[in-house]
Amino acid sequence: MKRRNFLGMALVTVPAILSAVDFRKTKPDTWTAHTVDDSIKKLYGDIKPTESGVTLKAPDVASNGGVIPVSVKSDIDAKTVGIFQDANPEATVAVYTVMDGQPVDYSIKIKMKKSGTITVIVEGKDGKFYSAKKTLEVALGGCEG
Repeated sequence: MKRRNFLGMALVTVPAILSAVDFRKTKPDTWTAHTVDDSIKKLYGDIKPTESGVTLKAPDVASNGGVIPVSVKSDIDAKTVGIFQDANPEATVAVYTVMDGQPVDYSIKIKMKKSGTITVIVEGKDGKFYSAKKTLEVALGGCEG
């Protein structure tokens, strides 16, 4: 099979498989909330997450606040994953829809203007919420590095 034909078939089938929620349209207030608690409430409602089942990794000290590596892993059968921080004016960083059967294993780079705490909420398909937090220091310069 020619490479162009193969790539064309792949592009046609991928959109039919994906069905992610656009949280910017369905939960717009989440993206303008200024505190982590308010962001979580606007996204998930009034929840009480259990601090277990989620592994959050980030450096203890970030030398460049403009590119802080963050990784999130969990074996929970998840519906969504939300990442929040309390160092910038808007607290929500990202919200992911987890497809059926997919593992929670994300790595991203975030910006933080100053030292603060990163919070992750995993919404399980069992209707429960799980969380992890990591406090880190941002070296002088913040996002400017």
